[in-house]
Amino acid sequence: MVEGEGHGGQRPGDGEESCGLTQPSAVPDGGSDADLVVDLQAPGRGSAGAERWVVSEGLRGGVLIGAAVAALATVVGFGIWLGSWLNEHWGIYAVVPQVAFMLLAVWGLAGEQRRRWEKRRARGVRMSLEKIDALHHREFEFAVRDLMRRDGFEVERVGGAHDGVCDVRGVDADGLIWAVQCKHKRDGWEGKAIGVDALQQLNGTAQPVHGARFAVLVTNGRFTLPAVEWGERYGVHLIDRGRLELWSAEGRPLWKVLEGIKPARRLPGQRHRRRPASARAAAAVPALGRQGRPRAR
Repeated sequence: MVEGEGHGGQRPGDGEESCGLTQPSAVPDGGSDADLVVDLQAPGRGSAGAERWVVSEGLRGGVLIGAAVAALATVVGFGIWLGSWLNEHWGIYAVVPQVAFMLLAVWGLAGEQRRRWEKRRARGVRMSLEKIDALHHREFEFAVRDLMRRDGFEVERVGGAHDGVCDVRGVDADGLIWAVQCKHKRDGWEGKAIGVDALQQLNGTAQPVHGARFAVLVTNGRFTLPAVEWGERYGVHLIDRGRLELWSAEGRPLWKVLEGIKPARRLPGQRHRRRPASARAAAAVPALGRQGRPRAR
């Protein structure tokens, strides 16, 4: 193969342009370096074009320098004006430190309250996986309810024949509703994996029926890979045997066990008495009692 020739024995300059990533470095026989430089120049670019390009770059640099000077002058002018205003309103010097001190005190008190509440929560319910495996499926629902109460939820167990695919319904400190479906496996991890159907049923009733912001499916077993992928795609949170151990045995809070969920901004004692919009919408559906029957109004 001869360097510089294209397909069919033609040279790139004979009607076909080279599609390679680099130009040949060798100078063809019979040519000169000057001819090659002239051939490689872009068409229509001469000395006048180069001068225009240099002038446009100079103008652009001048505009950027002018903008930077104007921004600096604006900042300096604002600082001068602010100093003059503070001198005329000298009383602000006495108010600002007090406001800052009050804000720091409130922030410190809120942090101390959260630390105390977290210590109480950490001393709450703990359950080993062996104890959970030995439970009846209804007892497993009550165990999930108690774990949610430990984490500061207002919870009720609503499991039953007509529970609307929700065994435990909880409300966090921010007033957001959680719909939890429980799947207990006698064989634990060795039992049959939970598939996509269970996730689809929960997702179909969590918000329309229960007004839930979060849908959670918890099991002492495992999930199929398609179920895990489906839950990530449609926002159904899954707690398998590994995460259940972190939640029940090690005492981690629910929002740390689940990925992508932030803890409630308020503490349980700071919960608003006014129901959120999601709860008011769910009130239109008859509330489910302890065994799944509608409550009498």
